[in-house]
Amino acid sequence: MKRMLLAGMLLLLATSMMFAGGKAESAPGKGMVGVVMPTRSEERWNKDGAAVKSGLEALGYKVDLQFSDDDIPTQVRQIEDLITKRAQVLVIASIDGVALSDVLAKAAEQKIPVIAYDRLIMKSPHVDYYLSFDNYAVGQQMGDILIKGMNLDNPAKKPLMIELFGGSPDDNNAYKFYDGAIDRLQPYFDNGTLKIGSGQKGMDTVGTLRWSNELAMSRMENLLSAYYTNQTLDGILSPYDPISLSTLEACKAVGYGSADKPLPVVGGQDCIVASCKSILAGEQYATVLKDTRVLGQATVELVDTILRGEVPAGLDTTSYANDSIKDGKPYIVPSVLLESVIVTKDNLKAEVVDTGYHTAAELGL
Repeated sequence: MKRMLLAGMLLLLATSMMFAGGKAESAPGKGMVGVVMPTRSEERWNKDGAAVKSGLEALGYKVDLQFSDDDIPTQVRQIEDLITKRAQVLVIASIDGVALSDVLAKAAEQKIPVIAYDRLIMKSPHVDYYLSFDNYAVGQQMGDILIKGMNLDNPAKKPLMIELFGGSPDDNNAYKFYDGAIDRLQPYFDNGTLKIGSGQKGMDTVGTLRWSNELAMSRMENLLSAYYTNQTLDGILSPYDPISLSTLEACKAVGYGSADKPLPVVGGQDCIVASCKSILAGEQYATVLKDTRVLGQATVELVDTILRGEVPAGLDTTSYANDSIKDGKPYIVPSVLLESVIVTKDNLKAEVVDTGYHTAAELGL
């Protein structure tokens, strides 16, 4: 059913809009599209960039793909360069969600449409579209992973101890993930099933700048030494696979991973190869798969629709305000929101290998 919904969304973007004289054809050999990804050092952004680039090139567009190495001034310069080159559309996965207002105003002056890719760009009315997964729902899935993995509805002991990790505070998605997860977990805090050993909660406290696995590992080490010398950590809320793996490494370094002291239940996001291997090995419990191929194809369809001179249909126009004002009222960015899938050891082969997201050889199967 989820795959049918995804296919339906893509088909809607591809076919729902018409010229007055009938369905338009693609625009072969016309125009350059600028694509800016935050970094090439992480597996998922390489996949995202490649998916968007190959899809657009297959339709005859030229693509200038840039990676910003997690440096905000570099990303701003790259966008300025693409504006100078007269890109017809800009697809931007931002590093800092509030750092692009000035450069996007320049894009608007040149009438260049801007698509915020996976990360919502904040505080600018010049974001024409947002294309991502339903990130609040992704957060809820992160909570669901812990509910099932920690058996919170029938716990062996009470309370179970947990620590919370959030994503980067400069990424609006991180708040959606965190809020969605807490939405699911709050009843278990309220009834005493769950307890935060350190007492640390809220994105201002548990956020991890730039999604850094090194920062997450250091914080996990400090939490273990300060709060878990006389009690056991049972679960970790993690918003991102590299953070998941780093927190697990910190736990293993102080003796977790045996029959007497099992690893805490840890979820994650992005379904990277290393986390898939960890799941198969029985260490990381689960991850959330946001299929970059689906996201990339949806982006290609959206860009193609825009450059045909059409207005995309079927957009969400109620969910994602970006803290800016447009036409005298709070601006809600028109959005394409896709669905994600929880991946555990039980369904990893079906959802990841059989679909071709990762190969059996990549996962050592």
